[in-house]
Amino acid sequence: MSSRGGLDSGLNSSPAVANVDSDPDGPKLFTWAVVRAVPRMERGEFVNIGVVLYSQHHEFLACTHHLSAGRLQALDPDVDLAMARAALRAIGSVCEGSPVAGLIGRQPLRARFGWLTAPKSTVVHTGPVHSGLTSDPGAELAGLHRRLVLPALSPGE
Repeated sequence: MSSRGGLDSGLNSSPAVANVDSDPDGPKLFTWAVVRAVPRMERGEFVNIGVVLYSQHHEFLACTHHLSAGRLQALDPDVDLAMARAALRAIGSVCEGSPVAGLIGRQPLRARFGWLTAPKSTVVHTGPVHSGLTSDPGAELAGLHRRLVLPALSPGE
């Protein structure tokens, strides 16, 4: 019971999550977001076409992508596939810090991830940012891509 007569709110209890930096060899925090293609904004339908993952500890910022023309054209037969491919190339350039990314490509990794995940009203944009713990951000990115972007296999495939 709290001093106010109700159940303990837990505000004075120890944190539920341990300090991940206390174990130098343990998993470290990373953040990620799915890259979505929304061919018709007014409908709100989307296809996951990539993942962006950032880990400060591992000095890692990378993305994956897989553009399925058939899945996008199922939502909008007139979708501009060339524009979607160009947007994915731009996201990759920002992650890599390529000169073609311009000023944002010269920013620190954290700033680039923040720019990539900022809300946008464009056909290709990121969804909400999520976080997790990993010792291998590259493997984590590959796993997220496999689970969230690649089409699910039908039974027997």
